[in-house]
Amino acid sequence: MLLALNKPYGVLSQFTPEPGSRWRSLADISAPAPLPPRVYPVGRLDADSEGLLLLTDERALVDRLLNPARAHAREYFAQVENIPEPGALARLARGGIVIGGHRALPCRAELIDPASPEVAAIPPRDPPIRVRKNIPDAWLSLELTEGKNRQVRRMTAAVGHPTLRLVRVRIGALRLAALGLAPGEWRELTTAGREACFS
Repeated sequence: MLLALNKPYGVLSQFTPEPGSRWRSLADISAPAPLPPRVYPVGRLDADSEGLLLLTDERALVDRLLNPARAHAREYFAQVENIPEPGALARLARGGIVIGGHRALPCRAELIDPASPEVAAIPPRDPPIRVRKNIPDAWLSLELTEGKNRQVRRMTAAVGHPTLRLVRVRIGALRLAALGLAPGEWRELTTAGREACFS
């Protein structure tokens, strides 16, 4: 079984709550029903990140999706402070930013139009991001083939553009927008959906 979940803000990528944490866990997801027993997340999204999260009870899928040697693509939309100049985008794309002692691999990084259908389809966050009157923001698309702890946030901060909101919108060729899942909703993937994850 392979499930796709649109993980909302404020939910940990685990079923057990953290003692003293303000974040909810996957055990609180209940649309269209509680998540099935014995599934576990394939990778993770931080509690303050949103978007496409896969869950499975098939251990063989984990290596296919997470092994760095497979260079499996994941795309994120990051809403960042200020408007990045081409040099900042080039620095993100060429890699080499050090994250926890690891040099980030090259990635694709580009500005995207906030009025584009895929960005416009992202529902408002609850609670909303902080807005500063004198500081504009922009949306970036970043496609990575690795997933270090808080990597996108650390990368954008390293080039002077802290991330305000982070949404994973694609794994392989499986796009969150095509699934039509509201935040907190999940569904079992069809054969075509499963194959898209590995494309």
